Amino acid sequence: MIHKHSLAALTILLGSQSGLAAAQNTGDTFTLEEVTVTAQRRTERLQDVPVAVTAFTAAEIEARGVGSTRDILPMTPNVTYDESFTVGNSFVSVRGVAQINNADSPVAIVVDGVPQNSQKQLRMELFDVERIEVLKGPQGALYGRNAIGGAINIVTREPTNELDGWAMVGAGSGNLKTASAAVSGPIVDDKLLFRLSGAYKDTDGNIKNVFLNEKVDFYESKDVRARFMILATDALTIDLRGSYSEIDGGAVLDASMDPALTGNANREVLPRSDILGRSTREISDATVKIDWRNGLGTLTAITGYTDLSEDYYGDLDFCNPVDCPNGIFDLGPQADQSQLLETTLLSQEIRLASPDDQQLRWIIGGFYLATDRELDTIANLLIPGLPGIPLVRNAEENDNEAYSAFAQVDYDLTDRTTVGVSLRYDRDKREQTNAGDPARPKRSKSFSDVQPRIVVDHKLNDDHLVYATYATGFRSGGFNGVGGRPFDAETLENFEIGYKSTWWDNRLRLNAAVFRSRSEDYQFFYIDFDQGGAQVIDNLDKVEFTGAEVEWQMQATRYWTLLGAVGVLDSDIKAFDPTLTVPAERGNRTPKTQKSTFSLGSQLEVPLGALTGTVRIDYGRWGKKYWHPDNVDVRDPVNMLDLRVSIGNDRWTATAWGRNVLDEFYWQDFNSMESGAPGVDLGSPSSPDTYGIELKYQF
Repeated sequence: MIHKHSLAALTILLGSQSGLAAAQNTGDTFTLEEVTVTAQRRTERLQDVPVAVTAFTAAEIEARGVGSTRDILPMTPNVTYDESFTVGNSFVSVRGVAQINNADSPVAIVVDGVPQNSQKQLRMELFDVERIEVLKGPQGALYGRNAIGGAINIVTREPTNELDGWAMVGAGSGNLKTASAAVSGPIVDDKLLFRLSGAYKDTDGNIKNVFLNEKVDFYESKDVRARFMILATDALTIDLRGSYSEIDGGAVLDASMDPALTGNANREVLPRSDILGRSTREISDATVKIDWRNGLGTLTAITGYTDLSEDYYGDLDFCNPVDCPNGIFDLGPQADQSQLLETTLLSQEIRLASPDDQQLRWIIGGFYLATDRELDTIANLLIPGLPGIPLVRNAEENDNEAYSAFAQVDYDLTDRTTVGVSLRYDRDKREQTNAGDPARPKRSKSFSDVQPRIVVDHKLNDDHLVYATYATGFRSGGFNGVGGRPFDAETLENFEIGYKSTWWDNRLRLNAAVFRSRSEDYQFFYIDFDQGGAQVIDNLDKVEFTGAEVEWQMQATRYWTLLGAVGVLDSDIKAFDPTLTVPAERGNRTPKTQKSTFSLGSQLEVPLGALTGTVRIDYGRWGKKYWHPDNVDVRDPVNMLDLRVSIGNDRWTATAWGRNVLDEFYWQDFNSMESGAPGVDLGSPSSPDTYGIELKYQF
């Protein structure tokens, strides 16, 4: 339940995340720090970029205590982020374009210029990060086919030419233990630089299975990253990057008669599964990025390789022989399930960009991606004293080759007005093979699309910019599981008007945008129990989105910063196939759509002699969320409150923190059985309030 009196007392201090940076203090003046981004593949001022961008600087990342993806995305207007089931599962939605199971991401995820081409890569530990940029609206021209909803650009800290680094340890509720560190410096001064960083997290969890008397959300992660920069000449830079990530944790899934509408204040997984779910994920990747500055501009080549695996084992009937002798699905004996995913990805991008300081600026390039994906799905009936009786044995191989070419031209009509035109062509070839039955023919299908983008921006003066954009996006189609029918590619048109401004002698930053999008063949997901619990991706013929966003940041005093953001979104199903298994209605909201996002926050710094104390408060309210096209199941609004109190100096900082201190319970993901098992639903419960301490040392 929401503690309204607590919220009322805190409201005067509240704000949100839209690029917080420490105030610049010069004499008796103080202003917001200038924020630069690379949203358009060039280094530019945030306020000069004609794109709706929420930028989190190193100062904001530090102030908020960002440790993973879940700490940053939910506080971005018209962006939602949830985690469910396995340790690699996450669901991001940007302006209504949503991530779904077994499909491409609706946003392009880029780390240090390298695309992360699997949906399983978005859920990550964030450490030693310099900046995070969230771009909203189609960004296909520069970011590719997965940028139908937007792009997330993560920039880690670069190697340095002087020795420096940091280390941090922490502990918290649920027997949480954390440690992270980074060290950077020259191997050869001015020529070969390195940066090594890593993070470790371990917790017993906070959600209890009352039948087994064990926690189901246990989690252990190990991450390491190495970067080497070779400054070969003044014109040639080579950036080598390698990383390894391993996660072992619980598979948090609850079955009940209606988890979307029934409270579960104790977060006890009901109806008391007798199998403790477990999942693991490993990712190894290596990239080479080469920049060569020449007479034409900068030629960039990026090669990326990723090896990803995820396995899962858990209950299928989500009950135990005492409470449910026949299981909740009336299958008879108890049942289990397991799944093993193996994916390798190889990508190559080459682009040539003109110099930034000329009236006509351009970028041209090409991109190639090869994906090999193997998925084994197994389910068994369990009878005491006997080996498992097979229910499901599916083994599929999915191969994908994607090609694209892109170009962007920006021309300054005057010293205040610029026109930008972009164009991208994508072609995906999908192949699926039933590995369990080589006699069955291979299925293949190709999807392609041309994605134009036109933007006009005009500077009213040095502090005010307006822009108008028309852009399109594309998400490839594909195949449902072995024997399932194909689903169509999704396309989207977006019309947007934006305004960026700076006020009060650079002490107030205010940005706003309104947009209207039209989607054809909108992709959504459901579980069909009539097909043995099949996971199905389908399409809605026509969908429209209308929304607006406002973000602000104010340096109220030398030591007090206020922030805020609001996003509102209306979605409307316009047309659909009446033979769909899933019930839908014209005028309903689209699946996984959230009506609004609202966030407020405050950061107050207090000088304490040689030390500085900092109090950080972040409040977010997430509006109603609609899970399915019939709009029957709705998640009520959620109120989130996070607190951080720190004391320290330039060398060390001690911090106490609390997340979800209002102890809000909600469902991160929810799937009702659309046919065959009325009244049985599956969902992933949220974590309760958690608390901890951290100690950080910098050198």
